[in-house]
Amino acid sequence: MKFTHLLFDMDNTLYPASSDMDKGITRRMLECVADFFHTDLEGASALRAERIVHYSTTLEWLRAEGMNDIEGFLAHVHPDNEADELLPQPRLREFLLSLNMPMSILSNAPHEHADRVLAKLGVADLFEAVTDIRDADFNGKPYPGSYLAALKKVGADIETTLFLDDMQKYTDGWVALGGTAILIGDKNGKPLTEDAQSMIEARKANTSGKVGKTFRMDSIYELTRWLGSPQGVSKP
Repeated sequence: MKFTHLLFDMDNTLYPASSDMDKGITRRMLECVADFFHTDLEGASALRAERIVHYSTTLEWLRAEGMNDIEGFLAHVHPDNEADELLPQPRLREFLLSLNMPMSILSNAPHEHADRVLAKLGVADLFEAVTDIRDADFNGKPYPGSYLAALKKVGADIETTLFLDDMQKYTDGWVALGGTAILIGDKNGKPLTEDAQSMIEARKANTSGKVGKTFRMDSIYELTRWLGSPQGVSKP
């Protein structure tokens, strides 16, 4: 198999899951959950942990419960100063350049969040395109439309695109479509339940009959070694 494009998730993939940004995003999401259900943060955390296995995102879950202010939710979770929580990643730019392959971003966050993060990391110019939650009509990964929107932006296809993400439910969605994925890190969340609408649609969208596959890495920096291994990609 010859892969010709790399499709990266951004948060907790381009930078470590231990980052303060991850903590900040989670805290602000829980604030939205607490406000919507009129509970405290502890109650919001327990409720989210129970329900999120049925939904692609916290946003999808809250919308299913009747929340209508999508833009208000996104603005609260991703404030203008959020990039202050992100530490520099001095190795990242040189590493991405060394891969010498076309790359793009697929994020379940809004485009303004991606812009801030990629600018702070100093790598915005290295990616051909960013596909965000609005591009996917607010049905993000693992809904098939999210992946297909990202592929369409760069003229790529699932067979020759390698997808990297830190969440198992999102690599599961890509694999359900027949693609090859790299699952990053060890804080990968729980897989979605069988009744999750996103995964039902992902399985239905695979009309090729091809079976996808997931590989695991501690960080994206292992990708260079993987590229040179027998199961790795061949550069065009």
